[in-house]
Amino acid sequence: MPGKIKSTIVIDRELWYRFRARLLEEGVEEVSSALEELIREELLEDYVSQALGGLLNGELPGEVKPVKPLVETRAENVVRELRDERA
Repeated sequence: MPGKIKSTIVIDRELWYRFRARLLEEGVEEVSSALEELIREELLEDYVSQALGGLLNGELPGEVKPVKPLVETRAENVVRELRDERA
């Protein structure tokens, strides 16, 4: 298993059983992959910040200012149009 480590965790027994039961309900048999996915989701913000920092040469904007749209758009009209197209 290159690039993998084996780790031991201490976790509440009931919590662990409920987690395993949920995985089995969802058809997930490999707990390790589910835990890896949870860890990746937890660290996602760090990955995005690093990627943006690389694209912007490490200079992230200090303040983001809202802009006014050039064309006034009402979301409910757009959604209605999309739904009508499907019918």
